[in-house]
Amino acid sequence: MKQQILLISPPFTQLNTPYPATAYLKGFLNTQGVSVHQMDLGMETILALFSKDGLEKLFGDIADSAIAGSANAQRIFTLRENYINTIDPVIRFLQDQDPTLAYLISERNFLPEASKFEQIEDLEWAFGTMGIRDQARHIATLYLEDLSDFITEVVDPHFGFSRYAERLGMSAHSFDALYDELHKPTTSIADHMLALLKQRIEEYKPSLVCFSVPFPGNLFAALKCGQWLKQHYPDIRIGMGGGYPNTELRSISDARVFQFVDYISLDDGEAPMMELLNYLDGHIDVSMLKRTFCLVDSVVTYCNGSLRPDVKQENVGTPDYSDLPLKGYLSVIQLPNPMHRLWSDGRWNKLTMAHGCYWGKCTFCDISLDYIKNYEASSATVIVDRMETLIEQTGERGFHFVDEAAPPALMKAVALEILSRKLVVTWWTNIRFEKSFHFDVCRLLAASGCIAVSGGLEVASDRLLQLIAKGVTVEQVARVTDHFNRAGIMVHAYLMYGFPTQTAQETIDSLEVVRQMFEQNILQSAFWHRFAMTAHSPVGMYPEKFNVETLNPEAGAFAHNDLDHADPSGGDHHLFSAGLKKSLYNYMHGICFELPMQSWFDHKVPETSLPPDLIERYLARPDGRETKATDFVIWIGGPVTFDVVRSTLSIAARQQTIDIRCPQSEGLWLVEVLDAMTPERETPSTYRSLQENYDLNGLHDFTLFWYGGVMEELKRVGMLVL
Repeated sequence: MKQQILLISPPFTQLNTPYPATAYLKGFLNTQGVSVHQMDLGMETILALFSKDGLEKLFGDIADSAIAGSANAQRIFTLRENYINTIDPVIRFLQDQDPTLAYLISERNFLPEASKFEQIEDLEWAFGTMGIRDQARHIATLYLEDLSDFITEVVDPHFGFSRYAERLGMSAHSFDALYDELHKPTTSIADHMLALLKQRIEEYKPSLVCFSVPFPGNLFAALKCGQWLKQHYPDIRIGMGGGYPNTELRSISDARVFQFVDYISLDDGEAPMMELLNYLDGHIDVSMLKRTFCLVDSVVTYCNGSLRPDVKQENVGTPDYSDLPLKGYLSVIQLPNPMHRLWSDGRWNKLTMAHGCYWGKCTFCDISLDYIKNYEASSATVIVDRMETLIEQTGERGFHFVDEAAPPALMKAVALEILSRKLVVTWWTNIRFEKSFHFDVCRLLAASGCIAVSGGLEVASDRLLQLIAKGVTVEQVARVTDHFNRAGIMVHAYLMYGFPTQTAQETIDSLEVVRQMFEQNILQSAFWHRFAMTAHSPVGMYPEKFNVETLNPEAGAFAHNDLDHADPSGGDHHLFSAGLKKSLYNYMHGICFELPMQSWFDHKVPETSLPPDLIERYLARPDGRETKATDFVIWIGGPVTFDVVRSTLSIAARQQTIDIRCPQSEGLWLVEVLDAMTPERETPSTYRSLQENYDLNGLHDFTLFWYGGVMEELKRVGMLVL
């Protein structure tokens, strides 16, 4: 390949860790011998802006102009010297480069404070359970948010730490608003961005620049960069892909977009990228591109003549995070939501276990699109190989598996592979609340380093869960979350309100289910989402089946995904938004469970129809799980010895030594077999092989032994049946 490629994540996505799209593609291109670099333009822009030099320029540009904004903006401007003098130490602290600064920050007399700190008095109770470092990070986060508010009000209304001009990219059926905004003078934020882009263009001298646009809040910046490249480097070709084009731009027809980019590719990027390189090298005709929009004779044309298959997951390579400022990312803290805190705190190597969704039936989801419907898993060996490679590359042992829903069987296999290699990692992922997540599976996942899972409870109503085709029940979700909780794994639930035909009664009953689950401490985190009807979901494609009416069915010339709709048989969903969020905030902090539902809402709502102990009853029922002959039996309880004199089996668990009285014959046998049942053994034991071994050793009545007191204690302290 002749091309020199630069992959770019445009502003803004995340502060704490790189968004993985460019790293995935770079890892694949490495396997093809393609010359490729990457940059996180969003993070580099943040670091340039939030620095002493950056703030001096920002405040200096408006020093001679009157601050006619809010009292809060005026206060920040008045305190500008304090912000300029403290910004570099704060950034170093949030980069974990100066941890001792925590003591100074937490005293509350070092950093300037504006409106974001008005909420801190409400959070004093949380500080009692937080260490000095976390307190300081929360204070530093509020400090940055104050500066962000100032920038948004005074400098650039489009600014946000994890988005830029998001409103312009959301539901943009017409390109007009974006087009007009792109022709306005640049702000100081855009100036920082474009100056950094120029540096990388001069350094890498690419012939092809590709922007990954995962969200609406990345679109404007990508187009602004494309506009600048067209003006200053007209010979550079410009591509765009990612989550936003995949969902929003599948029917694009407005030729004006191609004043800013040359190619827009859909779905998995590996094969389209290889065909684009072949085209640019003159090996194929434009018609032979793969899933790519471009201008042909001044007309927007979808070129998909390629016969090249998509790349198998086993062959995509290990993500490559080189070129990215790995030590520059910021660990910030958001207190109210534990999962959001996990998301924003720490540096996570991002990987996938499987492409697409193995379930692929939820009616609110874009299951018709390739990135969802084309399911393909990697092997546990390949996944853990990639984990080890990334640890060596980044120095970080934390992993966020960004699957749509990680397959339970593969999660088990990955956990066993981690344990067999004695690899020390921390990881979390998205799941479905499958029945296969019984308690022993959850214990295995926890032993391998799993600290959290997130999954869709959605509407917490069995009728609506069936209509959604979620494939779970409220009882099943409750039991699975209980298993994770007892294993020490935090659980986050995605919640939804406003699904077609959802009544006020069902909304209140859903909230009651959530209340009880938090009260039972089987949920630790959750977030309410308002249902959005999309063009590529079953609801959007077949609205009549769900008794909902589409108000804007026709695709626009630009984006087409979110559909305005009417729900004649459902409740007034917008009335519930504030009350649902307020109640959830309190439940997450373990308070106000006793308040009636009406207290959360400003309008009349029905009383819940559910019994107050519904979830408690579900959890009290026996799980009915039976051991099968083919079940694996794994020992993770620690080294075992047997004292013949005392007839005592001793287990050296991590926290304490556990002694179990048992007959000598069984004790000596257990010492032998438990060692052979550890995860690092090549051939896992099964229930059948364990029974056969027991019988071969002349021991008496395996069934009686399996359900006896010794085995019950062993199951409690580390014997897993999988």
